Amino acid sequence: MPLIPVVPENHSHVLAEFDCLDPLLSALRLDSGRLKCTCLAVSRKWLALGTSAGGLHLIQKEGWKQRLILTHKEGSITQVACCPHDEDFIAVATSQGLVVVWELQLERRGRPERVSVSWEHRGQAITALCWDTSALRVFVGDTGGKVSFLRAGSSKLGKGSAFVIFPVQTVTTVDSRVVQLGYQDGRLLVSSLSRCYLCDTEREKFWRVGNKERDGEYGACFFPQNRGLLVGQPPLLYSARPGSRIWEASFNGEVLSTHQFKQPLACPPLPLITYKDEPHYNPVQKSPQSIAFPKLLYFGDQNLLTWTDSAIYVFTPQNGQVLLWTEVKDLVDIAVYRNELFCLHGSGRLSHLSLLSAERCVERLLRRESWPLAAVVCCMFQHTITTSRARKSIPIDRLEHLRSQLSSITHLELTGQLEEVITKLEPLDSASSSRRSSISSHESFNVLDCGIYRVISRRGSQSDEETSSLINQSMSEEERLKEFSFVQEDDQVDHDPQSSERMEAERSEQGLQFHLPLSFRPKPPRIALQAVKDSVSSFVKKTTEKINTLQMNSELWQRPEFREGGQAEMLATAPYSEEMDNEVYDEMPNTEASMQELRSATERAIAQIQDPLVLLDPVCLRETLLEWLAVLERILGPEEHGSAAAGDSNMDGPGEERWDYLNACSEQQEESSFSSREPTESITEEKRKESPELGEKEDQCDSTEKEPKVSDGSPPDPVRVVSPKPLPSDLLSNLTQLATLYIELSCFRNQENEQALGCTTFLRSYFFLLDQERVRRMCLLCYQEQPEVQSSFTEAMLDLTQSSKVVEVIQRGDLLRSLRSLRELQPWSAPPLLAHLHRLYEKHGEAAVRSFTQFYPTITPADVMTMAQQSHFLAYLDNLVQSQTEEDRLSFLQSLLEPESLRQDWLELALTHDAPQHSDTLTSDGQPRWHSHCFSWGYGRLLSLLIRLPADLSSKQKMTETCRSHGYWTGYIYLCCELQHRTEAFSTICQLDDFSLLEEADGVAPQTLEEWKLLIQLSQRCSSEGVSEQVTGVNGSSWSNGSADCGRKISPENLTLMLARTAGPDRAMAVLEECGVQLVLSPHSKLVCELLRVTEKRQRAMIQTMLERCDRFLWSQHA
Repeated sequence: MPLIPVVPENHSHVLAEFDCLDPLLSALRLDSGRLKCTCLAVSRKWLALGTSAGGLHLIQKEGWKQRLILTHKEGSITQVACCPHDEDFIAVATSQGLVVVWELQLERRGRPERVSVSWEHRGQAITALCWDTSALRVFVGDTGGKVSFLRAGSSKLGKGSAFVIFPVQTVTTVDSRVVQLGYQDGRLLVSSLSRCYLCDTEREKFWRVGNKERDGEYGACFFPQNRGLLVGQPPLLYSARPGSRIWEASFNGEVLSTHQFKQPLACPPLPLITYKDEPHYNPVQKSPQSIAFPKLLYFGDQNLLTWTDSAIYVFTPQNGQVLLWTEVKDLVDIAVYRNELFCLHGSGRLSHLSLLSAERCVERLLRRESWPLAAVVCCMFQHTITTSRARKSIPIDRLEHLRSQLSSITHLELTGQLEEVITKLEPLDSASSSRRSSISSHESFNVLDCGIYRVISRRGSQSDEETSSLINQSMSEEERLKEFSFVQEDDQVDHDPQSSERMEAERSEQGLQFHLPLSFRPKPPRIALQAVKDSVSSFVKKTTEKINTLQMNSELWQRPEFREGGQAEMLATAPYSEEMDNEVYDEMPNTEASMQELRSATERAIAQIQDPLVLLDPVCLRETLLEWLAVLERILGPEEHGSAAAGDSNMDGPGEERWDYLNACSEQQEESSFSSREPTESITEEKRKESPELGEKEDQCDSTEKEPKVSDGSPPDPVRVVSPKPLPSDLLSNLTQLATLYIELSCFRNQENEQALGCTTFLRSYFFLLDQERVRRMCLLCYQEQPEVQSSFTEAMLDLTQSSKVVEVIQRGDLLRSLRSLRELQPWSAPPLLAHLHRLYEKHGEAAVRSFTQFYPTITPADVMTMAQQSHFLAYLDNLVQSQTEEDRLSFLQSLLEPESLRQDWLELALTHDAPQHSDTLTSDGQPRWHSHCFSWGYGRLLSLLIRLPADLSSKQKMTETCRSHGYWTGYIYLCCELQHRTEAFSTICQLDDFSLLEEADGVAPQTLEEWKLLIQLSQRCSSEGVSEQVTGVNGSSWSNGSADCGRKISPENLTLMLARTAGPDRAMAVLEECGVQLVLSPHSKLVCELLRVTEKRQRAMIQTMLERCDRFLWSQHA
């Protein structure tokens, strides 16, 4: 067996066939040449098959059992549709134009009944059936373009309900045959051969989708947005267009965008995973496919499905990508339900396919014991199988068992490839020498009938030593954190003398060599450290709240005693003394008094800043805020300040011991934070080795995080995102207003008072009081001057959102699922969303930034610019601008320029990234190289918009010089024309030597004879200077990326011919003489000039004749 090629990483799903429906067709006698299956439909419960003899077979999907057969004498069955909201109804169309609605009456065990019949389309072939999504109504379309609906009465509601007035009505008649029908929320979608129409069935209004016609079978469908955060949004609709294009339109029929799939379909097809033969994947790229999509179906999880007679295509229209396409022969029709496909082939055969991820496909193949096929899929989709999330479906031992089931004779190479895949499943920090599990070689096990693996361990084997080394490695990391053990133990009230024995037993259980389905690898150090940190923070917070509120039972207190070294140990059975009780209850009035003092100071400051004389005077406003800040620091300040102040005010005795105990806890917590940095830094280094881009970004973040450090070299204080004391809502609102006003004032004004807190220090100390949205906008404005403020704000938001469920999804590394989880958070708040996007960017880099456009305008380009690298930000900006319609892009880009100086910054970024080298566009003396404007610029579309933005004279001049210095000649010529520097523009065009720059619609054509003379003289000069460069080219022969025939050369002869067409050949020759250019025209040019002279004479004669005739006619009328 040859080596199995690996599928690219952007493919993670497959189409798989697990069931064979041939026995079912044989039982129904549908496999004979006389009787064939003609159409099909599927629902949650039924598979409906129409036959050429007029029979409708209803197959129960559970167990594939036939339940009913409905017969029709009006011809063969051509269309069938199951009611989506009531599976007791099914609609059938026959070849004679009859439409029948059946009520199956299975719940009452009655006989099926025809509840409605329509002959409205007699004599026409019915091409489409579609059910109303809420009512018992069926829409019908035929080859003549007529669309009608058929109401169905129900016997469930009594005899009167079965009588329907006007059961059949005509909706409309379109211009050509109906290809597909769709219905959603009161609107009917009709796709014909030439157009797509949208009908409001309640108001009887009709309008077209788009303006351009088409010719052929092109489908259309609604695309519900009823999942996650899109609940309540109106559906979209998609309409197929020629050339592998699909229109995306709103629910009102307005075309929003066009999805181009011609180039994405150049990828090779994925194989169909089937039991019939072995899948083969050919990685050779195909040519772009121009396909007409005959039907579109909403499929699975926000996907579009279409097909031709030879292939199935699945798209994800939200990101404009091809999920997969697979070659399937002889397709006639497809019916879908969720992620299931039922395909009808031209021979009458049926196939049942499923769309699922590669790891789920392997799991199902393993359950069916299809060992070789499962191994092939593992090797083919190894980028998906090796991820950590795949372990939920495919544990390591299952893959080891799969390897043992392969034959060493017939599947030798396949076994070797599978072993390579298994080696990639191990973590990077594994202590195992072989980097893969040794279960099969050191453990004996068997599989029970119920699927449970029974393991018989061999004690003392090599696997024991390897497993114990892994556990010792994890325990060595835990021993660094053993100083935190007293926190978790003291948090328990009841102390069990046997707890230590239980703990030892639990640790011994961690050393088991093999257990399913959990892995024997230890947790990553970062997760373990985060858990310990959360535990310590929770304990300190609870202890602080108990001391402040004093609402606890005195029996729960434990008297601390101290050793000579100053470290406290809590005794579980030490009761409260009477002195401690007295002091605790004496402190209650002090706590209430401090909160009352804070409330009074806050209300006084609020009242003062409401005075316009104070609010508009920065000095008075600053004095007011500093007076309030002194009270805030004393009551809600950080723990080290608060504990020091409290220690000075308390008496000697047990009170000092209590505060010393809190200080000891805080010191332990600080030590833990320092010790926890060591493994984190090592992980960071590993990340940088794996991804240079992320490493570069982290270096930038490290440089900004180093700035908040104080002068003595100590690290900054941790950001406080939770209030240390409970605050009433009214007081918290006033504190938020004052705190946000103070940080804004301290950010935009230099602090002259040494007693005042700096912007960064105040943000880290009192973040729990700040208005997050105002702080975000403040950080954007002062990012260039004070980047440490932005880094502190980001750190605070990351800490505040750490408990969100979205964080777990992001950490798994699946970008699409992470974006889907973020969309489900709608309506968004910018600061939390920004924190999640920061995590996504650290995880996925540029791929994540390109997807941030869907969060605009909540997340602005200024937010992304502070987070991403410059090259990644450019990709985001380009995607954001291109997401708008073409006529709105310029105004949209103008709206993003806040401030206006961003225009110049973005222009320089676009000119320096993914751009040609300076040596290719500029000569050694800074002049344009011959034909250097033909080089492609990676952000050419963005550059063309930036230079067309309205700006003042100085900005335009600066942009012109920037374009010239970087060799962006197309933009330079455009800006020269806007600035009326036409001489520079003509000189550049002559040096580029491309005649199309003068002739195109946006070209620079001479307007006066003086400009013609100047252009001819410049061309004469440049043609003599650039002969050698034209012969050798630029850097040898490097025009492969541009155009070898970029345009005609600019020469005096070509310019003379152009002038001759404009002003006449005689005038052109006169201009040549005035310029002093001695030119010998070629025979072709002479012939053109003669023809122009003849044409000019005939035109003059014709004009003269017409004038004479007009004159005679006017005189005759006068007479």
